[in-house]
Amino acid sequence: MTQKNVTLEYERAPVPLTERKSLMSITWIWVGFPMIITGAITGGTLVQDMGFASALWAMIIGNLMLFAYVGLLSALGAKSGMNFSMLSALTFGRKGYVVASGLLSTIVIGWFAVQTGLTGSSMIGAFHVNLTLMTLIAGVLYLLITLLGIRALAVIGMVSAPLFLILGIFAVIDALTHGAHTTVIHSPKTHSMALGVAITSVFALFADSGTMTADFTRWAKNRGHSTIATFFAFPIANLVAMLVGAILAATTTNGTGDVFGYLAAKGGWFAVLAVLFLFLNLGTVCTHCLYNGAVGWSHIVGGKMRILATILGIIGVIAAVLGIWNFFEDWLNVLGILVPPIGTILIVDQFMVRSRSVHAVRNFRAKPFVAWAIGSALALVANFALPNLSNALIGIVASGLAYLLISLPEWQANRQTGLPDIKPTSDVVN
Repeated sequence: MTQKNVTLEYERAPVPLTERKSLMSITWIWVGFPMIITGAITGGTLVQDMGFASALWAMIIGNLMLFAYVGLLSALGAKSGMNFSMLSALTFGRKGYVVASGLLSTIVIGWFAVQTGLTGSSMIGAFHVNLTLMTLIAGVLYLLITLLGIRALAVIGMVSAPLFLILGIFAVIDALTHGAHTTVIHSPKTHSMALGVAITSVFALFADSGTMTADFTRWAKNRGHSTIATFFAFPIANLVAMLVGAILAATTTNGTGDVFGYLAAKGGWFAVLAVLFLFLNLGTVCTHCLYNGAVGWSHIVGGKMRILATILGIIGVIAAVLGIWNFFEDWLNVLGILVPPIGTILIVDQFMVRSRSVHAVRNFRAKPFVAWAIGSALALVANFALPNLSNALIGIVASGLAYLLISLPEWQANRQTGLPDIKPTSDVVN
């Protein structure tokens, strides 16, 4: 590995056009991320709780929301070459961005820990192995892959996504042939989950890294490439993963949508292939999340991505060993309430309110924080007072409208200037 490959992850500067990656590379980075076992388990859970037809609607709506949300944020990253922290500094201020970036960069390490813990718990659920040992092995492996940088994320996605597709299709066909239930549409349900809650569950799976998408799409050559890559992730890859889990849950007795568990239970070479599949598949989400957290914190503290990845990876592995996987549902609730308003405010600010003057940055901008507080507060209230609605959608709408209203004079002044767009440079946020 050359010195150039080791050092240039552009933690605190825009990625120059000469260093941008191909459309195929950016697409593999995003496609490999959501086509994962966790998505399949979520699809299976939705089918168990609300039946196949209602679950399918939740999957489609949630993924279309992700496409719009992540797609717009991806376009910002591709246009400027900036990562999430740098874009946040444009909106929240040179110093104010630390609150938003620090929160998401920490939450995403929690998600790394959840998925690493899931690797260990999946292994112990299928085989007689030591949970702590399996979790440690998984965590160290995912950390080492992350240290290779952005190109490694494309490679692991290039391997993991086709493998999921092949094994997922096999599992679905096998379940439809030998399953306990012959009619998927009329599969039994155990609870009655509201559509809004289900939509939030789908959206929240990638609310954190989806908001930080610029860490990946800043490497795209243009906004068109970033949008195409996002589309192949949401709805295509994520919906495929969820549908695989949904069909498995609908056709098998006590099905959970766990593709790994289904394959491992068949024994023989299927069990060996299932283990390889598990580590590769969950490795995609873990490496992406650790990369997000490392890029974010390296910008905040002025360090190198690989050093921060090592420190944060160790913290994440310890959290995984301590059993953070057990708080999976609580984690999704936190993501659905706190995270979507952040990305929404970036979109409204940089596409609408200050699209022509976003280069002018102060140390601290109060308006985005006010809108963030309003959006999250209303989402939290809805979580308890209106449990049948999507708190993620409420947070998005409330924060976006709040920021527009309190920034109305600035927006109108910006529209009247008629100035051309000014591309931000690294000295804006450093």
